[in-house]
Amino acid sequence: MNSDPEKLIKKHKELTHSDMLKVTSHVQRTSDEWTLNTVMVEGCDVPFKYKRKKIYKNLTGQRVNMTYYPTTERVACFEVEIMRVVRIKVS
Repeated sequence: MNSDPEKLIKKHKELTHSDMLKVTSHVQRTSDEWTLNTVMVEGCDVPFKYKRKKIYKNLTGQRVNMTYYPTTERVACFEVEIMRVVRIKVS
């Protein structure tokens, strides 16, 4: 997405923006017409998730800027905390 993170944060107070996060793991898998992406970043044990229409280059080892919000996802009868990414860009 090419949205300005400052405008997004002003409009949606629950959003957080972080710069220069180092990606330690990036997994992509296809589901219907979407590619589901899960990114892990250095110093954080919560996965960052987003989806795209097409497969993207692997971000492992890259530094990224992300705008995201915390949420939960149900996995095998357990609530798991995740970060839902609304904007991601290589730094």
